[in-house]
Amino acid sequence: MASSASTTLSSPFLRLELPSRTKKRSSSIIPVPSIRASVSEKPPLPAVSVTSPEPSKLPIRKIPGDCGFPVIGPLKDRQDYFYKQGRDEFFKSRIQKYQSTVFRTNMPPGPFLAPNPNVVVLLDAKTFPILFDNSKVDKRDVFTGTFMPSTQLTGGYRVLSYLDPSEPKHSLLKQLMFFLLKSRRAHVISEFHASYKDLFHELEANLAEAGKASFGDANDQAAFNFLARSLFNSNPADTKLGRDGPKIVQKWVLFQLGPILRLGLPQFLEESTIRSFRLPFSLIQKDYQRLYDFFYQSSGSVLDEAERLGITRDEACHNLLFATCFNSFGGMKLFFPNVLKWIGRAGVKLHARLAEEIRSAVRGAGGEITMAAMENMPLMKSVVYEAFRIDPPVPLQFGRAKRDLIIESHDHAFQVNIFYSGKWK
Repeated sequence: MASSASTTLSSPFLRLELPSRTKKRSSSIIPVPSIRASVSEKPPLPAVSVTSPEPSKLPIRKIPGDCGFPVIGPLKDRQDYFYKQGRDEFFKSRIQKYQSTVFRTNMPPGPFLAPNPNVVVLLDAKTFPILFDNSKVDKRDVFTGTFMPSTQLTGGYRVLSYLDPSEPKHSLLKQLMFFLLKSRRAHVISEFHASYKDLFHELEANLAEAGKASFGDANDQAAFNFLARSLFNSNPADTKLGRDGPKIVQKWVLFQLGPILRLGLPQFLEESTIRSFRLPFSLIQKDYQRLYDFFYQSSGSVLDEAERLGITRDEACHNLLFATCFNSFGGMKLFFPNVLKWIGRAGVKLHARLAEEIRSAVRGAGGEITMAAMENMPLMKSVVYEAFRIDPPVPLQFGRAKRDLIIESHDHAFQVNIFYSGKWK
């Protein structure tokens, strides 16, 4: 890891996590947002805080659970999480065991990639919002959980997703991302329509010719084309990158998330490779350079704005690449097929109601799909939110406690103390 990531504190902090058992907003559950570092901005916090935990009217309960012995405990939990139980059963069984939605455990990858896999898990709507309270929780270097991928994969920089809002670069990089979105906002809907029209034409042609079609590969290409055209006014097929973008991105993401993914390989092979050491950047360096060159050549005006903000063109380009390929493309690769899956399973009645609502709203907007027209599609919006609730692209959220806290669930309060000399107070 590059020295730019050395701001991580050496003494371990509490890490808080929420899996994907979220519910609809109407049930007062907080939905998990898509992958991004878009926590609301607040003034930087003082370096030292001596605020005492807030008093609670609920009975204080000791946080149940046990992380076990070093190395042995994390390895056992990792086996349960990936192979013996799976993620959902891993959490469900511990809720039942401890009779609590708040408990201690270990999260992958553990030894030997994560120096401290110990976490306190939050599995209810009342505790979850604390993960977005910047006065209580630090989001520094926890984007991927209890470990952070090598910054070699991002040009040697800690990109925006790994920064806490209190860090000076966070607001500057976030401002740059909003500049990009604002400057290209007029092209998003039209390019989405063009890219996904091409997608469905390709699928229809493949079905007519071979009787079958792969939605996954075609969707990946459409998503990458849409993002490149709408945000950077560049068609990948007309550049040296060609149609290789999606495959390179998937390989690059694997190098970052491999330790926390189940790839379907034999257990001993996964455990002895991606769970035990980082894949060397040299294996993907040339491919990453191709991605970087594409974004550098396509981002002239945005890089000019970055220099005006005091960000080097190189750092800005790596951040633009990450935001586009990891955050945006990663979300679209997972979420768009999921929306279609859940709509398909819902049946003909929902299909008919959606078609009627959408066609009516578009006619009312003069035959154009606009943001105003979409505001008149409540069923469509409900379907999208419901798909996010059932199958969020980002199923887990992490944070470190900045100070001693009282966390309240629906029936108990829990005293959370930050680590002191490697042990709980």
